[in-house]
Amino acid sequence: MNKIIFNNNVLRDGHQSLAATRMKTEQMLPVCTDLDEIGFGSLETWGGATIDAGLRFLDEFPFDRLDALKKACPKTPHMMLLRGQNIVQYAHFPDDVVTAFIHASAKHGMDIFRIFDALNDPRNMQTAIDAAKSAGKQAHGTICYTTSPVHTTAKFIELGCQLEEMGCDAIVIKDMAGLIPPMHAKQIIEGLKKQIKIPVWIHTHDTAGLGATTYLAAIDAGVDAIDVAVSPFANGTGQPDTIRMLALLKDHTRCPEYSKEDYERLGRIRTHLQKVYQELSTFTSHINEIVDSDTLLYQVPGGMLSNFRDQLKQQKMEDKFDAVFAEIPVVREALGWIPLVTPTSQIVGMQAFLNVKFGRWKQISPQAADIALGYYGVTPAPVNPEIQKLAAKQAGKDPITCRPVEAPGSNHTHMADLRKQLQTANLPDNDEHCVIQAMFPAQLATHYANKNKPKAETTVPVPAVKPDKAPASPSQPINAKQYALTIDGKRLEVQVEEL
Repeated sequence: MNKIIFNNNVLRDGHQSLAATRMKTEQMLPVCTDLDEIGFGSLETWGGATIDAGLRFLDEFPFDRLDALKKACPKTPHMMLLRGQNIVQYAHFPDDVVTAFIHASAKHGMDIFRIFDALNDPRNMQTAIDAAKSAGKQAHGTICYTTSPVHTTAKFIELGCQLEEMGCDAIVIKDMAGLIPPMHAKQIIEGLKKQIKIPVWIHTHDTAGLGATTYLAAIDAGVDAIDVAVSPFANGTGQPDTIRMLALLKDHTRCPEYSKEDYERLGRIRTHLQKVYQELSTFTSHINEIVDSDTLLYQVPGGMLSNFRDQLKQQKMEDKFDAVFAEIPVVREALGWIPLVTPTSQIVGMQAFLNVKFGRWKQISPQAADIALGYYGVTPAPVNPEIQKLAAKQAGKDPITCRPVEAPGSNHTHMADLRKQLQTANLPDNDEHCVIQAMFPAQLATHYANKNKPKAETTVPVPAVKPDKAPASPSQPINAKQYALTIDGKRLEVQVEEL
């Protein structure tokens, strides 16, 4: 059997999982040569929340980062995570915008597109798959792993077979919450390997402490590649560390062969990233670095747990924590046992909160109503008919069964419209700017407003910041919430926005 392939996610999922996606391109570049020389199967460098966070908080134009990383890592294939018809946002975008985004990304050096849908609805993945293939790049059909009475081994295998038929070059099991037990991973992978001809990859997190052992079981089952990262942007809510996985695989017949020079490269990468981790300490948390058994108890992503603890505290409902999380499976069942991944995890969590605060289904959020009515796609199981009726009444619209992007009354902004918007604003109107304008118009405008500000001729001394108060963000979003935290006796003021 072939040696297992390691993909390295430190430049995307590593800092997204452990440092709120705040690593700057300039902080990445010093490790790029070493990452490129080790011989990873791919480097995940883009996608997920990096495009949003980079533009919103770091004032970086997304394609500039991709250009810089591709130039710095020319040997290793680059990989990105894509939310199918949502691209890297939450709304459904028309086919021409999805296609233009993928073609532009391919032109700038993206090689592998991991394409998923929050409901595992293949209809929301087909356009992106076709676009990646037409651009001459790899389309990896990505299955969101979750647990429920309807998410069986047979169903996961069936979906993998369907994605192969749709033209995918590989199948990825995406375990976003770190919940997949080793033996279940083994069963799914063995089943897929028997029925499909394309490679099978697996992605997990070590949130609940299962990640590394799940990888071992997957490797024994014949999986072709796994995702790893580099400490300190590894383990915990991130992927298992590269050196840790090499140690676990020592003397295994499928252990990849790393030279002494490779270990030295990993050491240099780790040394630099430890400095970066300290620089990003405002955005890191000890709770993300450790095994969180509550993840197994509540069967939700670790980030959702920590966010909800804080939100309930703000609502003075700390005593309702158990009640809210006990409501999550009630909401999931009523909404067709949807997986818990962005944005469905936030939607289910909010509806559970509303059910506890106001009474079960007395108030349905617009997003939960859209799921119940089919505007996100086909749910894994039928939506509870009574909840669907309530959702239709509260939302004032009927259920749909068509592809969500083709819903009646949809008013999409197409590439030609986006080009006109940019021309009117005197901004570049190439495809790269059009697709960013489609998803993040306000952030793009702010980026250019900052870029076009005249440079000050004189340097004004910056007053010292008091040690008990964090500096304000230069690009604070309007809907950010202000919180005061006390850590080790020190008071910090922070602003929090949900991506």
